[in-house]
Amino acid sequence: MIGNNIKNIRELKNLTQEFVAEKLDISQSAYSRLEKGEIKISKEKLVQIAEVLEVKPEDIKEFDGQRYFNSFNNVSDSNIESIVSGMGSEEVQLLKKLYEDKIALMEQLMQQKDKEIEKYKSKYGEL
Repeated sequence: MIGNNIKNIRELKNLTQEFVAEKLDISQSAYSRLEKGEIKISKEKLVQIAEVLEVKPEDIKEFDGQRYFNSFNNVSDSNIESIVSGMGSEEVQLLKKLYEDKIALMEQLMQQKDKEIEKYKSKYGEL
């Protein structure tokens, strides 16, 4: 189901429905209905969603979210390599891109928090 694939990719990228809906210029409730499969997704809308998620439309169509979630839930470092070896190169590249995007987002959030801390320190001094 494409809607579920979109949801899984969105969640892996740590994006909210509100964020994606805003980028698509639709309401959050309409976007939610897309993810639930209540609204048919046109080819044009799929391309737009892929652009927002920074993936190819084919990646959305072929994404096996359940496999990724099952594979990486409570995985130790020792068996990650064996899991990845069972994936196709496109799947590995998509997964790598998703994790890189998530890391980049976390770094941005940390920088924002550092700025907030500095602003607080300059206003109230060190505690």
